[in-house]
Amino acid sequence: MANLLEQLKEMTVVVADTGDIAAIEKFTPRDATTNPSLITAAAQMPQYQAIVDDTLKGARETVGADASSTDVVSLAFDRLAVSFGLKILDIVPHRVSTEVDARLSYDTDATIAKGRDLIAQYEAAGVSRNRVLIKIAATWEGIQAAAVLEKEGIHTNLTLVFGLHQAIACAENGITLISPFVGRILDWYKKDTGTDSYPAAEDPGVVSVTAIYNYFKKFGYNTEVMGASFRNLGEITELAGVDLLTISPSLLDELQSTEGELPRKLSVEQALVSDIAKIDMNKATFDAMHTEDRMASEKLSEGIDGFAKALEALEEILASRLAELEA
Repeated sequence: MANLLEQLKEMTVVVADTGDIAAIEKFTPRDATTNPSLITAAAQMPQYQAIVDDTLKGARETVGADASSTDVVSLAFDRLAVSFGLKILDIVPHRVSTEVDARLSYDTDATIAKGRDLIAQYEAAGVSRNRVLIKIAATWEGIQAAAVLEKEGIHTNLTLVFGLHQAIACAENGITLISPFVGRILDWYKKDTGTDSYPAAEDPGVVSVTAIYNYFKKFGYNTEVMGASFRNLGEITELAGVDLLTISPSLLDELQSTEGELPRKLSVEQALVSDIAKIDMNKATFDAMHTEDRMASEKLSEGIDGFAKALEALEEILASRLAELEA
């Protein structure tokens, strides 16, 4: 009998959720995703010091010998995620997701500019924009920015999705892919209710992604659903059949080492016959639903803050390393 990972790949696109290039080589996923926390962690691994150093040296050459270290770090910071992305694209056959600075999450114009800049860096390195997804937090402002980028042929991945309203707004704006955060939804409900655990089928994160998937398929949206942020194997197996799942190396390893039957849980056929009411989405509806959904509003803010702190930590790492290189 095939292991769970092999069976999962037959019905769902498996994506590696990591900046660790060695882990991506091990599990041969079709795609890979990164985020500020993962890039910051990878930047501190000795095996990837050369990527960091080359990025810093390239930034110094660009800004010139007389430029301040702050200018060098700023440019290197902008380039590092793409540097990792280029290495990842040497391994995965399809796409990598690279994230816009989370501190721009409520600024539509700045997010558009940053998305264009990231794509320009990839294209300057000879990579087609069709192999890159620009990751943007699913605020209302972020969704509007992504809609503009999509019209320019820049594909986007809207991240930190916790509520159906975020998902619907993305779908109606032609977003390529969304990333609902299964495990973080579970975290919130466990803390809020005092419940230690949920059966996998009743896991609040699983229930949320299932509802989003069924809504999209029921009403014919092309936006892909990629479950993310898993806490356990049960959350993954209960979503077998969803468009994509982005999974950490530790859980990929567990799937690969586990034998057993993996039944399909989600399908277009089931979604089409489901009883779902269509919601007309606009900013007023989005804001009202976001306010009413305490979990979504809290987790979105928390996620943006967490990514912002990771970026600040990365800036400090780059500044410290530049000082060592130029000492």
